[in-house]
Amino acid sequence: MPQDSPPRTSVLQHVSHNVRRLRHAAGFSQSVLAERSGVSRRMLVAIEAGEKNVSLGTLDRVAEALDVVFSDLIRAPDNRDPGRINEVAWAGTRAGSKAVLLASAPARREVELWEWCLAPGERYDSTCDAEGFSEQLFVYSGCLTLDVDGASRQIAAGEFFMFASHRAHGYRNEGEVAVRFVRNVVF
Repeated sequence: MPQDSPPRTSVLQHVSHNVRRLRHAAGFSQSVLAERSGVSRRMLVAIEAGEKNVSLGTLDRVAEALDVVFSDLIRAPDNRDPGRINEVAWAGTRAGSKAVLLASAPARREVELWEWCLAPGERYDSTCDAEGFSEQLFVYSGCLTLDVDGASRQIAAGEFFMFASHRAHGYRNEGEVAVRFVRNVVF
């Protein structure tokens, strides 16, 4: 999350504010949260200061330790519509590559609606989700390469695919145009 990019700076500020607020509400010190989440205290200090590039997997672990959902960490503090998030939560190394968490809705625990764009040559390797999680992908532009447990699958524009996301998985754009897709994470 480069700090010089305005959308990323705002989400870093949201995460910083929300982690600190939720940690205090839970009555946790940074050391206790570090122990419960498996995230180093140094990383938590940097997150709360809004200074640290943090992975989505790290935020998942912090959210779980705080007994909240991922979207609670990145949602703007003044957001009046709890289901609507619309925040950039990941930016790739290539211009235009990003993931925007659009919305969140209750499920067994939560459903997240994401809009992704991967520039040519970009990739995102995800951490394994917990047992029972699943993803639904719909590609509306370009061709997405999905890797699950070392096997690759091409998903072209207009196609969708669903899979259990407790396995190693990632997304790649091997094409020459940006790939745009919607991703639902159900847990």
